[in-house]
Amino acid sequence: MKEFLGGRIMKKHLTLLLMAASLFVGFISTSFSVSAQEEDTQQLNFAISVDPDGLDPQRTVAASSFQVTNNIYDTLVKVTPAGEYVPGLVESWEVSEDGLTITFKLVEGISFHNEAPFNAEAVVASFDRLKDDASPRGLDYANITSYEAISEYEVEFVTEELDVELVSSFAYPWAAIVEASVGDDLKNNPVGTGAYKLQEWVPQQRLVLEAYDGAMVTAQIPVVNFVTIPDASARVLAFQSGEVDIMGISGDQVSLFEAAEGFKIVESQSNALQLMAMNLENEYLSNPLVRHAMNLAVNKDVLIESIWYGYGNKIGSHYPPILKGHVDHSEAYAYNLEEAKALLAEAGYPDGFTITMDLPSDYQAYVDAGQVIASDLAQIGITVETNIVEWAYWLEEVYTGRNYDLTVVGHTGRLDPFVLLARYDSESGENYFNYSNERVDEILRSVKQVQDEQERLDLYAEIQAILAEEVPALYIQSPVSLMIMDESLEGFEVYPLDIYEIKDVHYVN
Repeated sequence: MKEFLGGRIMKKHLTLLLMAASLFVGFISTSFSVSAQEEDTQQLNFAISVDPDGLDPQRTVAASSFQVTNNIYDTLVKVTPAGEYVPGLVESWEVSEDGLTITFKLVEGISFHNEAPFNAEAVVASFDRLKDDASPRGLDYANITSYEAISEYEVEFVTEELDVELVSSFAYPWAAIVEASVGDDLKNNPVGTGAYKLQEWVPQQRLVLEAYDGAMVTAQIPVVNFVTIPDASARVLAFQSGEVDIMGISGDQVSLFEAAEGFKIVESQSNALQLMAMNLENEYLSNPLVRHAMNLAVNKDVLIESIWYGYGNKIGSHYPPILKGHVDHSEAYAYNLEEAKALLAEAGYPDGFTITMDLPSDYQAYVDAGQVIASDLAQIGITVETNIVEWAYWLEEVYTGRNYDLTVVGHTGRLDPFVLLARYDSESGENYFNYSNERVDEILRSVKQVQDEQERLDLYAEIQAILAEEVPALYIQSPVSLMIMDESLEGFEVYPLDIYEIKDVHYVN
């Protein structure tokens, strides 16, 4: 992780561009219960580009939601920035000799935000909900066949088959312990044990959290405002004016702060990847020669430079370089238009064809990348009709409904390579590629029982090679994360999960 420092931002002499956006910025200012300029140490104003699709961690797959919910709820196990597992809502855990049972000793003396007690029964109820039919993650926990409270503060989980990375399952934000009696109302009225609880949520405007006095760890900043600002330029102006204290930025925005002062930029390699997914149920995309041709026709180097300003590492499979066991397949389909045209002709489409691409409007980089890819594919005769769709539509129709041809999106990394790659199991509910390979299925259904780490990594390497050959997606890059923040902020860390731990963030005078 790298950190770049600047001096103090000049707030009285803003550009004409800032003046043009003053009405928007002024709206943000008047929306806050306490402005950052009046009481910096009492409030953190955090700009986000996408509103959460709800505050129920067990009913979402959106990373943008987990970034918020991670501060409202706790998990049994936490992960450090270095990727180590440490106790969360537990004092300790013990794994049986055969590896099929894990027993957690829970932290005592804490309660949920609604004052309901946190105990073993609450954990059981939460996992009942996580594993039910309405949960998009239920199948991820199918190997857990039983779990029960063996005392007021002890819970035992039993698995059907050995899972050597079982502990990681309890660290993901969707495994958060919720106050299950609240039911579906958690989407709008979340109840957890986390360092913050919901104060106010005005969709598409702001989401305000306040510190929870009964949390295991007291938050250092009492109030956090997540301010939804979809427009990238407006986010920059809000930061420059002092209305926002911290936010993510893109590579092209770095230059906007070169002459400014009072900030720092934290740069880190993400445990994530970005790709153009293909729906293999499409007549054209079901043909591997077509997919090969499309991969050859897209100049990834130019794409990364033009859209992400070079802040990314090219990939050739569904595996971030930061993750242990990564194999470099980035040159598997090096840019070659002539070979791409020849393969397309061999596939039976010498004159190309027309296909659609759905792009999520809330992520401008993906919209821009999709248009660049469409331009590249046009060079070999493939006409791509782009549809800009709302994020809610994308989640429902593209990701869940698999009603699409092409799409560009990002995926967060995983602590365990299995969870990262499990979406390629032909029966996975997250296999929105509609991809099927018998050898991949075979590996994914046996690898969790392999106790030797190197043997497991070799099997994951084999999957990487298969995906790099069969390309159910155009694998683009693993991005570099850029966060800009007030220079007086400390404690912000980057985790191998796409989460924020705001309780640790604080101001230094």
